[in-house]
Amino acid sequence: MAAMSDSVRSLALLSLAVMCSVANSMRFDLQSGQTKCISEDIKTNAMSVGKYSVVNPQEGYPLPDSHRIIVKVTSPHAHTYHFGDHVDSGNYAFTASEAGDYSACFWVQDTRDAPSVVTIEFEWRTGVAAKDWSKVAKKGQIEVMEFELKKLYDTVLSIHDEMFYLREREEEMQDLNKATNSKMFTFSFLSIVVCLSVAGLQLWHLKTFFERKKLL
Repeated sequence: MAAMSDSVRSLALLSLAVMCSVANSMRFDLQSGQTKCISEDIKTNAMSVGKYSVVNPQEGYPLPDSHRIIVKVTSPHAHTYHFGDHVDSGNYAFTASEAGDYSACFWVQDTRDAPSVVTIEFEWRTGVAAKDWSKVAKKGQIEVMEFELKKLYDTVLSIHDEMFYLREREEEMQDLNKATNSKMFTFSFLSIVVCLSVAGLQLWHLKTFFERKKLL
């Protein structure tokens, strides 16, 4: 039983390590009048959640009204999933309807009262990491082993889907490379034909010129 418990702990640690690879938590500075975008490659039907907040430059005091940002989350085809206008914090959640790079853009309007730099805390989680496992455990009243195995099972499914997604992307890249090579071959062949045609015309013109001058 102890060996089994150690195995479950190891699997749980592996699960958490994989989950951390699809979670982005960061803090960055945003200058007034400038835009900063963060991209995340998300596959179709994957869950994604994010939250952001402006760091208060003066702890213990209310956040100044000047420290407001504009946030926009868009899909690869420019569909808007979240928009925050002059906010100091917010969160979003969506299920990706298309695969590709999703972008979260932050900017501060360059006004007279705007600060020179605003610090933002941002967290973006996708896939298995986007699930709130604490609520799942509390709701189901399941045992620790079942809970860890369920997390591991969902992680394996996520890895399985990610492998198929990467395989599809690789096939798309291969098709693109084949199409590019075919176009380059056609272009090179046409270039050679044009060069030979121009050389032939030049030779014909020179021959006609010399015959006209009675040099040949």
